Amino acid sequence: MTATDTHRTIDAVWHIESARIIAGLARMVRDVGLAEELAQDALVAALEQWPESGIPDNPGAWLTAAARHRAIDHFRRQEMRERKHEEIGRELEARQERTVPDFEAAMDDDVGDDLLRLVFAACHPVLSPEARAALTLRLLGGLTTAEIARAYLLPEATVAQRIVRAKRTLAEAHVPFEVPRGDEIEARLASVLEVIYLIFNEGYSATAGDDWMRPALCEEALRLGRIVAELVPREPEVHGLVALMEIQASRARARVGPSGEPILLLDQNRGLWDHLLIHRGLAALDRAAKLGGARGPYALQAAITACHARARTAAETDWERIAELYDDLLRISPSPVVELNRAVAVSMAHGPAAGLDLLDALTSEPSLRSYHLLPSVRGDFLVKLGRLDEARVELERAASLTRNARERDLLLKRAAACSRGGAGHTHSP
Repeated sequence: MTATDTHRTIDAVWHIESARIIAGLARMVRDVGLAEELAQDALVAALEQWPESGIPDNPGAWLTAAARHRAIDHFRRQEMRERKHEEIGRELEARQERTVPDFEAAMDDDVGDDLLRLVFAACHPVLSPEARAALTLRLLGGLTTAEIARAYLLPEATVAQRIVRAKRTLAEAHVPFEVPRGDEIEARLASVLEVIYLIFNEGYSATAGDDWMRPALCEEALRLGRIVAELVPREPEVHGLVALMEIQASRARARVGPSGEPILLLDQNRGLWDHLLIHRGLAALDRAAKLGGARGPYALQAAITACHARARTAAETDWERIAELYDDLLRISPSPVVELNRAVAVSMAHGPAAGLDLLDALTSEPSLRSYHLLPSVRGDFLVKLGRLDEARVELERAASLTRNARERDLLLKRAAACSRGGAGHTHSP
């Protein structure tokens, strides 16, 4: 095996094993930042030794052992600093006998418990959503700072600073490395799910840049969602989120044309949808339903995406059912964006005039003032009503508000079509 092949193998192993190793270390050292440093030290050791010695039979165990030894060394150095020189020999030997077995036992504890602690630490509400997303991708996704920066179109220094500040904030706030108990778990779990879906959405519909999608972010979010679903299998909203992401991700190949241009939902070739992902998504949605209780926002959104997934053609979509599900979603999670999506469903079920009436009630909503999908959807309704001059103005305004180059080109193309006497639909659930 060449050195290049070895380094590729190390990268792959690290991507798989890093979260588990960091989680095991963090529970012992009680500091996420220090745990990552110790794990990184083990990675450096692998990069130095494996090209010469070859890949171990169990590379994950090798990295875990290397990280454990570095943690023990850390404890020893810490004790040496704290104790007088003449006490070192006696006390260090006692500490090694007392601490090392405990440490090794802890590293062998239920991996799921440690990973769950790491999830809740990285997604703690004391951090901003942006910081939570960056730290989660770093610690649980195994992405480098450069990869995260590239995914979010940010300078690498900005992302690095964001991650450093997040670790410092967790340490200064003395955030416990533990799974919340009682009523607190629901609130904290909501934060975890929010971060995972934030990552997925940025991959599914990039807010800025030249690409319509960033598949790597979708894949990481799905991986994280599946991990959390296995760690807390009795929480229906976790399965609801997984179902939502699986079904949405199933459209990935159909959402982008040969030149990278966006293809909206009603125009997609449904034969390109990934039916394995749809099957997994519907199974997760069924799993959420079987757990009982009222459906939460992620399960309801998943039910909406399931309506699209079950329709063999766009014309067979049950828009009345989708509108009803949006009514349910508005009751438990009211927001102007949900109202906008409901207006789309109503327009498809009962005509563009009915949708426009609902949409016009949102035009004064401050939170939607710079939201490009409001004029985009309004332009679509106006096209269908034959009010092409008004539609062109709305579509041009939408193009001026989006930061995604692909979406801007699509909107301008639709606006130009209005001048020629027609334009296709612009909205995409």
